[in-house]
Amino acid sequence: MRGYIAARLATAVLVVLGVSVVSFCLTFLTGDPAEIMLPQGATAEQIARFRAAWGFDDPLPVQYWRFLSRAAHGDFGVSLRHGEASLPLIAARLPATLQLTVTAMLLAIVLAVPLGVLAATHRGGPIDMLAMGVALLGQSVPNFWLAIMMILLFAVSWGLLPTSGRGGPAHVVMPAVAIAINLMALLTRLVRTTMIEVLAEDYVRTGRSKGLREIMVLTRHALPNALIPLVTVVGLQFGYILGGAVVIETVFTWPGVGLFTIQAILNRDYPVVQASVFVLATGVVLINLIVDLLYVWLDPRIRLG
Repeated sequence: MRGYIAARLATAVLVVLGVSVVSFCLTFLTGDPAEIMLPQGATAEQIARFRAAWGFDDPLPVQYWRFLSRAAHGDFGVSLRHGEASLPLIAARLPATLQLTVTAMLLAIVLAVPLGVLAATHRGGPIDMLAMGVALLGQSVPNFWLAIMMILLFAVSWGLLPTSGRGGPAHVVMPAVAIAINLMALLTRLVRTTMIEVLAEDYVRTGRSKGLREIMVLTRHALPNALIPLVTVVGLQFGYILGGAVVIETVFTWPGVGLFTIQAILNRDYPVVQASVFVLATGVVLINLIVDLLYVWLDPRIRLG
């Protein structure tokens, strides 16, 4: 068990180091960072002075080590547009992104688990076909298109929900639905498949032969085992949603890290872009690490292996 945790921690550290390399290289992908960061029309003298001030004259290994040392202390430099440290700017917008991501995740799970269970217990019947039809529809609809359609219908035509921004609970409904729809479809299919496999196990048949009520067999014996793979998928999808919320945040002008990162890219504010990439990627790594450890706790066979 300790060896497994140590190996997972070592892997997470290596991945974070890889993320730091990618985040550092972002500065140099589009050419001389000094020429890119300065306004058009900057003189050669101004570019040279800026390059010296930011340390772009140093060899790349030296620059990377300096970047890594500062990143370890939470220093990603000063935003060129806002004139403030980049990390606090990201941290100020992180709660909005987490609120949207967690709400979408919970919405997807709350809808997917009952749908998947109903589909598995009514396999081949009308309920199964209806649930799979909903899942297929959810997987087929692009979330940005759904977001725009919801704005036109629920905000513009009917005036039931606000079109954009962050405020009360009504503001999070449409962005969360737009993000949750694809995940709900994926989880519904997963729960259906795992439930069908679990319902065919001997211990489920034993429970039924002992005269247990069907609801007890499903909730106490079948469902807990069927949900174990769900933990892994939810953990992986949480990271995907965390990064993929950029599009939905932009559509709904949701003041989260995604929208802020898009604005930083458009403004060529590279310190903010580096901080955003590093924070989001590190968050995904940590979430995956937690999921791996949780999976070990849920499935003792991994510890034995």
